[in-house]
Amino acid sequence: MNQSLNRRNFIQLSLSTILAVPTLGLRFQEERELPNVLIIGDSISIGYTPFVTKLLAEKAIVTRPGENCGPTERGVAKLDKWLGNKTYKVIYFNFGLHDLKHVDPVTKAASAKPEDPVLADLPTYKANLTAIVQKLKATGFTLVFATTTPVPENSGAPLRTPDMPQKYNQVAKEVMQQENIAVDDLYAFVLPQVAQWQKPNNVHFTDQGSEALAQHVAAEIARYL
Repeated sequence: MNQSLNRRNFIQLSLSTILAVPTLGLRFQEERELPNVLIIGDSISIGYTPFVTKLLAEKAIVTRPGENCGPTERGVAKLDKWLGNKTYKVIYFNFGLHDLKHVDPVTKAASAKPEDPVLADLPTYKANLTAIVQKLKATGFTLVFATTTPVPENSGAPLRTPDMPQKYNQVAKEVMQQENIAVDDLYAFVLPQVAQWQKPNNVHFTDQGSEALAQHVAAEIARYL
């Protein structure tokens, strides 16, 4: 009799364990569901995003729009499209490098002439960036703004002068302070190693530079996950 009860108890326990395994598996998958992170930025961010994606692979699903996000005027026009209907834990974003470039006053094509205007002067940049930030804040997602990285001498066309990033960064910092948005100062991070990380006479970075940026950016994003 005792042997029969023991055998019955063993079978019941085994069945309950087997039936519980799919449930445990589903619960584990739910617990492992990763938060979404969106990176919005120009070609500098295009360079470091793949490395960020790998570095945060166990912590988040990192994506970016399938285009160069360019100047603030493009951000104002396309932000809704870039956001879509997804929920994001963190949005890491930057605008500035395109706003400060010189362009033909009529065609808006890239210009190497210092007498030609920049694409967006500081007041226009501030107005556009404020509009972008206010729309981003309305989502309720965590926001981090990245300052514009340094510009070398003789960067070619479009003309960008080395003094301009800090002027635009200062305006951006004022907007972020007013809107209570975190700032990641990529300019300050890059500056000490800019000769090593940046391509000669080019605003873009070598693979080594993009990887260094990615390690910094990934660590910054991870703080908010």
